[in-house]
Amino acid sequence: MVAGTSLIDFTEATPRPRALDVRWIHGSPSAKHNTDPDIQVHAYDEHTFILRQNMAIDYEAPFLFLLFGNERAVLIDTGATASAEYFPLRRVVDEIVDGWLDQHPRERYHLLVLHTHAHGDHVAGDGQFADRPDTTLVAGDLATAWEYFGFAEDPDAVARVDLGGRVLECLATPGHHEAAVTFYDPWTGFLLTGDTVYPGRLYIQDWPTFVRTIDRLIDFSDRRPVTHVLGCHIEMTNRPGVDYPIRTTYQPDEPPLQLTTGHLREIRAALKEIGDQPARRAHPLFILWPNP
Repeated sequence: MVAGTSLIDFTEATPRPRALDVRWIHGSPSAKHNTDPDIQVHAYDEHTFILRQNMAIDYEAPFLFLLFGNERAVLIDTGATASAEYFPLRRVVDEIVDGWLDQHPRERYHLLVLHTHAHGDHVAGDGQFADRPDTTLVAGDLATAWEYFGFAEDPDAVARVDLGGRVLECLATPGHHEAAVTFYDPWTGFLLTGDTVYPGRLYIQDWPTFVRTIDRLIDFSDRRPVTHVLGCHIEMTNRPGVDYPIRTTYQPDEPPLQLTTGHLREIRAALKEIGDQPARRAHPLFILWPNP
């Protein structure tokens, strides 16, 4: 750290909630005439950035999260496209990091790359960071991620990732994917749920495990102030229970990205009503979608 630079205090007792009334890029009627940036960058606050991939590059249009601490930043997920030419994730991340360091100079600053899970639309950009200096890339597969977080020894553990005063709490939350991880950030109150919970089709690989995960997220959230539940996609329309078809590349009537802990309870109630025989069920902001 540069002499004279003060540490940022990320330890306030209660997160400071901010509005998330963002108009996210949502594709174009014709990809040929798309004018959106390859990656939309939204600064939630000066230490927290939400990124969205352009639908013209990949219809999944995943969201990614870049969080800064005193000693390192973490990028959660790397998007759906490997090519830096078409999806310049490293360049955009480096620009954000450089801008942050201009305001908060440090002699050395590290980047950590983690994942919500290992599906291709969340790990495709990993290769862009493989040779980046001062970077630790942790693959999203079960063996690698579980060893890093310590879940192999104790899948019920709450792992902690310290960014330098900003300490994330991490949970193993399988059900959608065997290696799914949920991140809680006490600074913002974000609960980052990947593809486990978001306004869209909740693809459930393992039904009983997914039920246990939702129970755990509810119990965890009851003990912490959660401002926003943020997944990695928007697939629903503004019409309750109606989703955009798979591979849609123009979604002008999206609902907001953010959900609440109340939606966790709504999901749990729907799972309980369905019982032990998995069935597809549409609700206003999500669709339970068994996909073994």
